[in-house]
Amino acid sequence: MSPPAAPQNGDTLAFVESPVQLLNVLEWAHRENPRPEPPSSEGELAPLEVPASGLTVVVLAPHDPMTRGQLRRMAQLARDEGHAVEWARARDGLLAPFRTIASLAGPLRRARRLVIGDPFSRYVQLLLGLSRARAELTVVDDGTATMEFVGQLARGERFVRWHRRGAGGLRGLLFAPVSASARRRLTPGEGREVEVFSAMPVESPDRVRVTANDFAWTRERFGPPRLTRGTDLVGTSLVETGVVDPARYLEAVVSLTRTHGATRYFAHRRESPAKLHEIAVEAGVEIVRPDLPLELVARRGPIGRTILSFPSTVVHTLPLALVGTGVRVAVCEVDPSWLTEKASPRASGFLAAVTGTARDAQRLGSGPAAAAP
Repeated sequence: MSPPAAPQNGDTLAFVESPVQLLNVLEWAHRENPRPEPPSSEGELAPLEVPASGLTVVVLAPHDPMTRGQLRRMAQLARDEGHAVEWARARDGLLAPFRTIASLAGPLRRARRLVIGDPFSRYVQLLLGLSRARAELTVVDDGTATMEFVGQLARGERFVRWHRRGAGGLRGLLFAPVSASARRRLTPGEGREVEVFSAMPVESPDRVRVTANDFAWTRERFGPPRLTRGTDLVGTSLVETGVVDPARYLEAVVSLTRTHGATRYFAHRRESPAKLHEIAVEAGVEIVRPDLPLELVARRGPIGRTILSFPSTVVHTLPLALVGTGVRVAVCEVDPSWLTEKASPRASGFLAAVTGTARDAQRLGSGPAAAAP
């Protein structure tokens, strides 16, 4: 990557690794400055030009091609808003992390505020160690993981993703000092503010400011959508993360489509082609692979009048993005019998909490017992 624009006094650096994180950075920036000035010329901003908005987004690009594709489209939306975007090939080869970190060391030390999308990311934890001690920190949603992050921060626990067992083996042990340092940086201190910008139902830890994300930018820029008469089902990566058994998941998808008449299945960007093919054949649904986060896809439309989902981020975010449109969101609970032996002991309770705290989504129970509304 070319070196990011050198932050001046008052400038902000944001680090994102997924399309949803970048969407929530845009929502945060919109709240800070509801209508930034648009770029003065078409196309990308010059790499070394300080953006008028004061925000430079650094994309720590992952390997997954679907994620990279969505990130590139989100990056263009960010540029359209007047923000600078730097694409870091942070995982392209053994030397890529060292080159990326070296290029970011200076800007990190000068930035007044850092915005991060994934406090569990080892990449982000390394970068936090290079930032100046008094830099203000904002954590934007990386989906439901924000709920676990806030809870662990409040309890003073080490940062571990909810679906993982143990400490991550030898790599986790070796990385423990970096993780501990990141936890200290994410704890408010004298002269340092920590903000959590979230659409999730989280309670504010001591001295942490929680700001509600109501998807104002999404609603202002897109829609309202045209509604179809059908029902749409939202897919999940619970199988890919090893939490839910593939056969039980397929059984639940087939049951939901038959009970509720779902005709489209919006795939999660991490779902495998083989799994999606089986769902298309067994459930008889059209597979849709969104080119943007589902909140934007739904807001642009067309979208079904009813959206079904398993416990995931969208049962909290879609009601906010689609408020006033007449779309109803319903969540199918994950029965504990669906979980694999590899699932974390925290998995069942965490998924139940995701469902139970969804304020504006109807609960359907689980599996074949999920009766039609």
